[in-house]
Amino acid sequence: MDRIQALERPLVDHRIYTIRLRKMPEFLEVFNRLAMPILMQTLEHPAGFYVSQVGPLNQFVHLWRYESLADYERRCMARDTHPDFPAYLKASEHLIVAQETRLIKALEMPGWVPPSSYQVA
Repeated sequence: MDRIQALERPLVDHRIYTIRLRKMPEFLEVFNRLAMPILMQTLEHPAGFYVSQVGPLNQFVHLWRYESLADYERRCMARDTHPDFPAYLKASEHLIVAQETRLIKALEMPGWVPPSSYQVA
């Protein structure tokens, strides 16, 4: 995704889940099996998935792009009311210690031009 494409969906939902010690593989299996089909159907625009390596550990980070706050609210409502979403919540509740959700907005930086090979995850 280039800089122009990133600015077309300037709002990013930056989610951080802290996973119970030694439970990351189980969490990822549950997330991939139960949450991802719903998220791809309702949220549609993942910007990337990450796990922490330095600093606070056992964290799973996922980023989702939106056109606007209204787009974010509409898609989150679709996710939250999806008939299969409660199964994911139940299957993952014992695995997640804490959750943070931040909405961050893309910023045009005139002095920064990404290399042509630059890819936003």
